[in-house]
Amino acid sequence: MTPERVLALLQQVAEGSLTPAEVLEQLALPPIEELPFATIDHHRALRQGYPEVIFAAGKTKEQVVAIAERIAARGSGVLITRAGDAVREAIGERFPAAELHAVARTAYLPPDEPPPVGRGSILIVTAGTSDIPVAEEAAVTARALGNTVERLTDVGVAGIHRLLAQSEALGRASVVIVVAGMEGALPSVVGGLVRRPVIAVPTSVGYGASLNGLAALLAMLNSCAPGVSVVNIDNGYGAAHQASQINHLVAKIR
Repeated sequence: MTPERVLALLQQVAEGSLTPAEVLEQLALPPIEELPFATIDHHRALRQGYPEVIFAAGKTKEQVVAIAERIAARGSGVLITRAGDAVREAIGERFPAAELHAVARTAYLPPDEPPPVGRGSILIVTAGTSDIPVAEEAAVTARALGNTVERLTDVGVAGIHRLLAQSEALGRASVVIVVAGMEGALPSVVGGLVRRPVIAVPTSVGYGASLNGLAALLAMLNSCAPGVSVVNIDNGYGAAHQASQINHLVAKIR
């Protein structure tokens, strides 16, 4: 149950197409639904603005489909992250309207009522082409949460002129997500160029001494640029969720 769904039900009461008793019946559905392998929090959207997101890693395709069915039955959108080929195929068969993204490893079924749109845009910047899978997870998530998304791809510090040529795109974003592996220097550079919140995402891209993203993570945590926050390694979803909260907070304040 989402805030948009509740408002839509109340509007139908005002229009006379639903009775108060019919709406009460829908609102009286329990907030928690227990499956043999999961406990679904159906009221998370009312508290936080978006329903539970299904993290598919470690789950069978049957479990993912079953959880998605229960969330979708309440009119909520369904976002699945870290969805491998078998999971995406199963979701596509069960929900033909789902958007399947092989690069991002996501599946997304839009809700009955679209989420409110943030006031500005979220710009997702990648240091290299190898960082695109994590960046696309962030892009799919940000769009599912009701945001306009823009991208700058392959503008890392090895050719800094590529980034400096994009000052207009950097300036019009409300929030910037910077995705980088190797030494993880790009968020500090971006943080020194913009007056917007910068969310840094270290990736596990790089040779041996990058330590599967740990080197980039530590570099980002030690950034000398103000306004840079950092999420966990390869966590495009977490970065997008934080960026969306900022973007919608700006819209609410203004």
